[in-house]
Amino acid sequence: MRYTKFKDISLSLLGMGAMRLPQEGEGWGLPIIHDQAEALIDYCMAQGINYYDTAYIYHNGESEVFLGKTLSKYPRDSYYVADKYNLPANADYKAQFEEQLERLQMDYIDFYLLHGISDDKVDEFLTNGCIEYFIEQKNKGKIKYLGFSLHATPPVLPKITARYDFDFAMIQLNYLDWHYGPAKELYNHLREKNIAIMVMEPVHGGLLAKLNNDECETMLKNAEPNRTIASWAIRFVADLPDITVILSGMSTIEQAKDNITIINENTPLSESDKALIFDVSTKLTKSIAVTCTSCKYCVNDCPQQLDIPTLLGVYNEYKTSGVWRLGRLKGLPEDKQPKGCTHCGICKPLCPQNIDIPECMQDMEKAME
Repeated sequence: MRYTKFKDISLSLLGMGAMRLPQEGEGWGLPIIHDQAEALIDYCMAQGINYYDTAYIYHNGESEVFLGKTLSKYPRDSYYVADKYNLPANADYKAQFEEQLERLQMDYIDFYLLHGISDDKVDEFLTNGCIEYFIEQKNKGKIKYLGFSLHATPPVLPKITARYDFDFAMIQLNYLDWHYGPAKELYNHLREKNIAIMVMEPVHGGLLAKLNNDECETMLKNAEPNRTIASWAIRFVADLPDITVILSGMSTIEQAKDNITIINENTPLSESDKALIFDVSTKLTKSIAVTCTSCKYCVNDCPQQLDIPTLLGVYNEYKTSGVWRLGRLKGLPEDKQPKGCTHCGICKPLCPQNIDIPECMQDMEKAME
């Protein structure tokens, strides 16, 4: 496993994200399949991955409990755990932090983040007292390193980095967001501030693992027949200077094997590779209606309990391949179809990608009629 230097410790370049662990079915809040998930963690540990990321809301709160229990059989100094304060889930940062320590069954958390700072929440994060409290916990040794994850526009980032000398930051970075999103600007600012960069969504929530554009898939397969489509995305991020950890929400050992192989190969992208990725990004941008990463942050608070990521996946198919693609939604109960959306708008501020979810639902509802 390749490692990077972070202060006085070494971190695996590939980190394990515990947001998409094997679970019993598709959707939000379903139980983790513990034997499969434990086997996945054991495999990652055996391969030298030492960075494990969870959060208060992942797997409806079960992720923290599972990860703490599974890692407890290993020496505490053989791995590093990242966890996050989620303001919308529970604004009481003191109660949430103590609950997280209890769930993890740990005395301290190695990497602690303000979770998913967005444009509309940044001021509350910066003024509600949570930063001062977490600094206090850091001084007590209950937090080793303090950082933040960002789902905001570039103008917000300097406001955050000016507030406190954070140890690290996590941003969404992949070749699609680099060429046609804010990733490059965010990355450059963090490098200028000498803040360690952790990467989330290197495969854009799976969007860059199975492209919705046959031409793009063919382009990548013709260039490297023996590589997976996802490997291109991992290589792109790994090729950038000053990346500390690339976080991947792996669900299977096969995904882990592929990612580990790519990381360990350490094959730099050629100029022709970079040009190809740019061409693919351009074509994908034109063919993707909404850039949903299936993070599921929108699902838990939906009054109708709609499986929004799945519906948005079908929305992309509808926009790129025709209205007939909506036919498969008719197999769902009527109240779980787009017509089940009440357009309350609760989901909109929760979406890190700023997707107008009610508008998409209304568009599909009309098309299905």
